[in-house]
Amino acid sequence: MIKLENLTKSYRTPHGRKVLFKDVSATFPEGKNIGILGRNGAGKSTLLRIMGGIDYPDYGKVITDQRISWPMGLSGGFQGSMTGRENVAFICGIHGIWGGAQRKVMDRVQDFAEIGNYFDVPVKSYSSGMRSRLAFGLSISVDFDIYLVDEVMSVGDAHFKKKCEAVISEKRKDSSFIIVAHAMQMLKKNCDVGIYLDSSGLKIFDAIEDAIEIYKGNGAGKVEKLQPQSKNEIASPFVKV
Repeated sequence: MIKLENLTKSYRTPHGRKVLFKDVSATFPEGKNIGILGRNGAGKSTLLRIMGGIDYPDYGKVITDQRISWPMGLSGGFQGSMTGRENVAFICGIHGIWGGAQRKVMDRVQDFAEIGNYFDVPVKSYSSGMRSRLAFGLSISVDFDIYLVDEVMSVGDAHFKKKCEAVISEKRKDSSFIIVAHAMQMLKKNCDVGIYLDSSGLKIFDAIEDAIEIYKGNGAGKVEKLQPQSKNEIASPFVKV
């Protein structure tokens, strides 16, 4: 279960504060693969980062009883002076993965990333593609209930994209996915439910095709703003139950 309560997020810009979404409340369908759509700047990636616990809302909270991944392919969290191997070991430690389990994750990441000897070279020397390979390999090598995927298919060559699709297909047997992407065919192939996000709110569609139609129409269909349940309490942004 993932539930958003009164979620609001904004950023300060040179032209004033930009509100991505305000007082969004919603309960995501359980056991479904979900595609999130919206125009550029609507806050799709930000929403994913908040659900993954690596960004924070202005107020409101995310309630979940599931183990949620960080966004797949997110490479900004690597420490540049550490090698790929050292970064993987460090992140494993954060998640309580040690000993034989850590070695297993290490082998899976190294095999998937296909970066050869660069696995033992500082990450700051990597190309963006190599960082993405390492990040995606690490994401799928740790077991989660729900995986967050943010445009990872847009990076890399055809071989890498095919590997990504294959591993998502395999992981779907035991886990769910929440995917942000502009590739409609990928969403149709991997998602059941659709979410459309824009400045007026968030709406959940029972079928991904319906969300895609709204997206293709550039948001011409009116999206109902979800009303907040309470404005009196500013809660912690991420709550496990």
